[in-house]
Amino acid sequence: METPQPQQQIEVELGPAQAEGIYSNLVFIAHSASEVILDFARALPGLPKAKVYARVILTPQHAKSLLMALEQNLKNYEGQFGAIKVPGEARNTSLGFKG
Repeated sequence: METPQPQQQIEVELGPAQAEGIYSNLVFIAHSASEVILDFARALPGLPKAKVYARVILTPQHAKSLLMALEQNLKNYEGQFGAIKVPGEARNTSLGFKG
């Protein structure tokens, strides 16, 4: 029987430029057999082009870990602030009337 190894702690450095963050309202996702590529872009009203501001390249395993972490964090967010409404989701248009 194997004994679990203690997790190694990693110190993370966040520089001033990275701490400001990059606003993105659009993401393009592509993949190959060994990579998942996320291009974070910004689309502005009235402009025909969106500009990519950051590209993140992940292994498929790290992409899946990111997906699971996002799911958990969004569950926590909705538990604290309520359901997140997504444009285009099915809406109840019956106004409470039943036929």
